[in-house]
Amino acid sequence: MNRHKVRLTILVDNTAAPGLLAEHGLSFRIEVEGKKLLLDTGQKEALVFNSETLGVNLSETDALILSHGHYDHTGSIPDVLKRAHHAHIYMNPAAFLPRYRIHDEISNSIRMPAKSMKAIMNLPEQRIHWVSQPAYPFEGVGITGPIPRKTDFEDTGGLFFLDPKGMRPDPIEDDLALWIRTDGGLIVCVGCCHAGLVNTLRYIMDLTGERHIHTLIGGFHLSNADAGRLERTVAELRLHHIGRIIPCHCTGEIAVEYLKRNLTCPVYPGFAGFTLSV
Repeated sequence: MNRHKVRLTILVDNTAAPGLLAEHGLSFRIEVEGKKLLLDTGQKEALVFNSETLGVNLSETDALILSHGHYDHTGSIPDVLKRAHHAHIYMNPAAFLPRYRIHDEISNSIRMPAKSMKAIMNLPEQRIHWVSQPAYPFEGVGITGPIPRKTDFEDTGGLFFLDPKGMRPDPIEDDLALWIRTDGGLIVCVGCCHAGLVNTLRYIMDLTGERHIHTLIGGFHLSNADAGRLERTVAELRLHHIGRIIPCHCTGEIAVEYLKRNLTCPVYPGFAGFTLSV
């Protein structure tokens, strides 16, 4: 089975290296054997600023993959698509749904911005790929499509709804993850893991038959996880051969420290400007 060299750069995260912008959001640039991918785009100006500062040319993007349709992962889609004139986009159709988060009894829209939806729909039809099942945009690269929810201790990670009054819970069915095969195992990239980190890992292992995770990186959405969920998540992670874990974005400081204390593999937080070469 062919394995692939990978270079991954975090372009947007809640924290950043000196000289770069931090914002609540996430975006990865992934280079695989000459192909250049983006996973998500952050929410505001950080993507363009950090890309230019780091010498990343967004016009070279071959594929833009959207982990789900929240504003903090889709805000800079127009900035990417107006530069990358040949880029294809991969996403689940549910990413366009209205989305709301209720906090302290206040409802806020967290859907994909209208300008981002318009930029996508203005693309030629052949450049839009609706991912409703596993997809393989390039050799050695896989996209999960919707992830089965099988655990009894994981949820979406917050009070998410499809209506502003909070009557219709949002299962965030468009949540998907990305993996890349390497000589050292899989690199698994997640946006927010609304399907649950354990559900996501189990599904990818089932799809690939690979049991060695070289790197697990992304937002794990454990910021609201209780002690029971953290304990059971760690118990599951201990069962797998994981080389390193790089939590980002929505994982939460308490969860990061818990992972550090209770796992034997290295755990260190990601940040805008972080690079991984395999």
